[in-house]
Amino acid sequence: MLTNGFVLASAWTPGDAIYQLITILILLALLKKFAWGPLLNVMKQREDHIANEIDAAEKSRLEANKFLEEQRKLLKEARHEAQALIENAKKQGEVQREDIISASRAEGERMIESAKLQIEQQKEQAVAAIREQVASLSVLIASKVIEKELSIEDQEKLINDYIQEAVEKR
Repeated sequence: MLTNGFVLASAWTPGDAIYQLITILILLALLKKFAWGPLLNVMKQREDHIANEIDAAEKSRLEANKFLEEQRKLLKEARHEAQALIENAKKQGEVQREDIISASRAEGERMIESAKLQIEQQKEQAVAAIREQVASLSVLIASKVIEKELSIEDQEKLINDYIQEAVEKR
């Protein structure tokens, strides 16, 4: 039968069905060997690669966490060391301050003692100088008295003159 230039098969036969079944089976075998197998291999490789990447990422995350904990521990230790250094520096500063205060007090006391000694020496020198002046004035007065017999008024005038002279010499 011919319809519009096509031949229509009107009869279906069991041989055709077997032929089509064999063709489909061959096609499936070829697909399995050349398409399905390589496709499954590629998918398996991709799955393995993704699993390896996940494992590597997990290892990296664990290492990063370990490193972070180590850094935190080191930072904590560094803070403790810094605090200890600060405390030590404060203690040393306090000791130095006390040493400086003690040294200053000792130096002040030494200076006071030295000044007292100098004052005492100058006082003794002044007393010695006054004794010398009194002695020389006494000798001078005595020599003047011996030279002339004086009245009480003359003696007072003479003493006042010598005292005035002694004051002026100073």
